[in-house]
Amino acid sequence: MLMSRLQKSGPKISVFPKCYFDQLCAGTMDYLEWIRMAGKLGAEGIEHYDGFFKSLEAEDVLLVKRTVEDVGLASSLFCFSPDFTDPDPRRRRDQVERQKRAIDACSLLGISFCRTLSGQRRPDVSRALGIAWVVEGIDSCLEYAARKGVMLCMENHYKDGNWAYPEFAQDEDVFLEIISRIDSSNFGVQYDPSNAIVGGYDPLLFLEKVKKRVVSMHASDRYLKQGYTIDDLKHADGAIGYADCLLHGVTGKGLNDYDRIFEILGEIDFSGWISVEDGMNGMEELRQSVTFLKEMREKYFP
Repeated sequence: MLMSRLQKSGPKISVFPKCYFDQLCAGTMDYLEWIRMAGKLGAEGIEHYDGFFKSLEAEDVLLVKRTVEDVGLASSLFCFSPDFTDPDPRRRRDQVERQKRAIDACSLLGISFCRTLSGQRRPDVSRALGIAWVVEGIDSCLEYAARKGVMLCMENHYKDGNWAYPEFAQDEDVFLEIISRIDSSNFGVQYDPSNAIVGGYDPLLFLEKVKKRVVSMHASDRYLKQGYTIDDLKHADGAIGYADCLLHGVTGKGLNDYDRIFEILGEIDFSGWISVEDGMNGMEELRQSVTFLKEMREKYFP
């Protein structure tokens, strides 16, 4: 069953349980049960987040792997959120070790890609210093990742659900400067078009700039509550989690031009994972998003 699902041209489709993020992180929902639910959505894989695991010890990670395989899916990507912009050098070193443990989990799960980030946009950290710390932190992990057969991919991100401050590299120019300073075949980009919109820049122009380095993608469609603007979102700092004015919807029914996104992906013969980051209004929305992405794949990767 697994092999027949994966023998398709173009990208592969996985799912991420955005709808149950808080419950899974708090342990009030069983992650293995979510995996079993995901097996009925029509996707080919599951994207993981370290906060969903009981622990990253081998026993717990391998139990997740077996459950994924039992439902006929593959593990697509390990979503991880290091915080390399902490002013304390000891805590930054701790983040490097955390990233390495995430790489170990990827190796156990059979995952080739591990998401990495810059860190939080703390008001007392300058642009120059933050960029230097981020590059140093990611560089410190790349050789280890290569030995484990894992590629780090940095996402143009908005905010980890457990952070107080938004992403340090939320602005396009900061993100582009960071990745320009990391010259490694073991480092790529995880593209998220909705996060580009939230960051105030054009997701299509951004994709054109990074397309040669894109190795994975998040697919969602974001909205702002009526009466709110991007500026309102950008100033919603200092509160744990996402801003209340930010909404998710069915992929393909929001602000993103997925026809053009898939055209560009077709130009580069993209064959990595596209993970649905959606379902905030229920599992049916997640199912609809998977169906939409499969239709786009059939259209642009015949």
